[in-house]
Amino acid sequence: MCEEAACPNIGECWAEKHATVMILGDICTRGCTFCNVATGRPRAVDADEPERLARGIEGLGLNHVVITSVDRDDLPDGGAAHFVACIEKLRERTPGTTIEILTPDFLRKQGAIEIVARARPDVFNHNLETVPRLYREVRPGSRYFASLNLLWTVKRVDPAIFTKSGLMVGLGETRDEVLQVMDDMREAGVDFLTIGQYLQPTPRHHAIDRFWTPEEFAELEKLAYAKGFLMVSASPLTRSSHHADRDFAQLRARREAGAV
Repeated sequence: MCEEAACPNIGECWAEKHATVMILGDICTRGCTFCNVATGRPRAVDADEPERLARGIEGLGLNHVVITSVDRDDLPDGGAAHFVACIEKLRERTPGTTIEILTPDFLRKQGAIEIVARARPDVFNHNLETVPRLYREVRPGSRYFASLNLLWTVKRVDPAIFTKSGLMVGLGETRDEVLQVMDDMREAGVDFLTIGQYLQPTPRHHAIDRFWTPEEFAELEKLAYAKGFLMVSASPLTRSSHHADRDFAQLRARREAGAV
């Protein structure tokens, strides 16, 4: 995933033996204008992937793993059962590894969110990515309130699961719109918020509207904590899975310390 998405933090994360793995292939059924992953007709699901993934994570000796995927609108459950199989195999082979998942929205896949939540990943992440006004041009195949409902549903299924969501800034949003999304996330029970600067992967992707300053990121972080988020990461190079292992340890410690 680190290579497919052209993440700017790839060198740092790999040097620290932290990586995000992408399941269900490398071709997405959607064409979000910010994303560098290929769009097209995906190949058949690899039934052996959960076992190979678990063996690989066990061999690397990772303490924390992030599992994400492309959108698979072609599958009846959007790939939900495959996420569950990966979680179960990891728990069998390397029970000491904490598991964070970053899922698509499973739009119009009835029951898919609940199936994955019942597998009880340690962190359930789904990114809203941008403000509602920009969804049509940034995430044309997605719906803002469907993504919000996913995060709310996870908490309804199991309130103990940490939920996480992220925003990119620099796509044309306003400060007030970002603050409203924060409020919407808190209404959905989101524990952990990430905010990073959008960087255009190639000239054919969505243009950068502006660069937010480090001072503006610091202000957003302060405001987010004031709104009740348990954990916030906001900086120009913040990405969904950047420092995920360290952030999870802090997140768990804050809950245990009664910070929420």
